[in-house]
This record gives sequence, C-alpha cells and structure tokens, in this order.
Amino acid sequence: QVQPVESGGGLVQAGDSLRLSCAASGRTTSRYNMGWFRQAPGKEREFVAAINYSGSRTYYADSVKGRFTLSRDNAKNTVYLQMTSLKPEDTAVYYCAAGRPWGGATMRPDEYDYWGQGTQVTVSS
Repeated sequence: QVQPVESGGGLVQAGDSLRLSCAASGRTTSRYNMGWFRQAPGKEREFVAAINYSGSRTYYADSVKGRFTLSRDNAKNTVYLQMTSLKPEDTAVYYCAAGRPWGGATMRPDEYDYWGQGTQVTVSS
C-alpha cells in the first residue's frame, strides 16, 4: 500500500509561485511513477504532470508546460511540483497519485493506483 499526502497549497496572486509537495508513505515508493492531477469546480479532473520512477523522465500538460516543474527526491520519498507564473485558471484542487513499480511517466489516470486527498490552490487575479 502506498499513501500519497499532498501539502503546500494556498491562496496566491496571479504571477506568483507555489511549490506543492507529495510525501508518499508505505512500500518503497521510490520505485513508483508519480503524477499530479487537478480538478476545478464544475470541471473534469485533468492531468498536470508526471514523472517516472527514477526521475529521469517528466511529462507535462500543454497548459502548464514551461511554468510547472516536477521533480522527485527518492531518498525522501517525496515529489515536488514547482509552479510559477500562476494564473487564475490554475485554481483547482491538486491531487498527487502514485502509479506502479518501475512505472513510466503517464498522463492516464487509470495507470495510477493510489491517490492523495488533494490540496487546494487558489490564484486570484
């Protein structure tokens, strides 16, 4: 069992930066690919970013490419989503998810088996 726990959300202004963390407890989580998804009120959950188990590959949604950076520290079983140049349309609940052992960076939510509770990010204009 792997349990992702998100932190770092909050209220910021447009143009600000914010860093989300996801600490994964349980089995050797450094073997798992990780991803971030978000869901805004009244909208479907959407993919944000993903990283493979080793951290050598990342994958981003077009809407955040160039603004968000996903990294991982396997010694700490933690992944970080650095968000810069935030926009009001980035407002959403952000969810961290753990995939499968030795998994690749994937945007498919059905390839993630473990999900966190989410952290709210609100960007004011």
